Amino acid sequence: MPTTLITGASSGLGAEMARQLAARGHDLALCARRTERLEVLKAELTTAYPQRRVEVRALDVNDDAAVFEVFAAFRADFGGLDRVIVNAGLGKGAPIGTGRYDANKQTAMTNFVAALAQCEAAMEIFRAQKRGHLVMISSVSAMRGMPKTVTTYAATKAGVAALAEGIRSEMLGQRDLDIRVSTIYPGYIRSEMNERVKHTPFIVDTATGVRAMVEAIEAEKAHARVPAWPWVPLGWAMHNLPLKAVRRLL
Repeated sequence: MPTTLITGASSGLGAEMARQLAARGHDLALCARRTERLEVLKAELTTAYPQRRVEVRALDVNDDAAVFEVFAAFRADFGGLDRVIVNAGLGKGAPIGTGRYDANKQTAMTNFVAALAQCEAAMEIFRAQKRGHLVMISSVSAMRGMPKTVTTYAATKAGVAALAEGIRSEMLGQRDLDIRVSTIYPGYIRSEMNERVKHTPFIVDTATGVRAMVEAIEAEKAHARVPAWPWVPLGWAMHNLPLKAVRRLL
């Protein structure tokens, strides 16, 4: 059975991906800071799918050394990893220049620098195995620079998308390595990160949104805006329309 490692798996999109992948026959390596939630999720999954193996470990992705240690430990647990989903992230932010550099820096460090560490750790394992599937969870906000509280968040998601594309480009030239790279651009999906945000256009519930994410991941698509409706056409519009039009659109 395939083994998938998910960071930020204690809640939101990460936890729902774990549920849906377990239902599809995956063994799971789940990590996050909140181990009590991971243990509850593990119990839920092993009760629902007793044939599945689920291992959990505490991980703060901002601790570089811990990222490498935990990924290596999971690899030892299962004898290898088939897929790593770089999912952990923050949604904090404030308009630039309004005195909240601390919040913006925290988002930048967690969403980009920590994602780089996760990619490094995953790719070390995949290069040694000569195979694997790296999945980067970006956002439709990566399509364009975004205003106000989303400015830094959108920039980090554009950054991780570029990082994934660079890795994908390198792997295309490696005949001895079967390493796939997917970048997933979720639209507005209800989760713990945005549960206090009201009147969000085009938002879907967690299970529906994650189902679209998981289908794209399982298909090993190079990139996917999900759910496809309305985010395939809206993503194109966000990328190509004048900035004033994009602001009115969203």
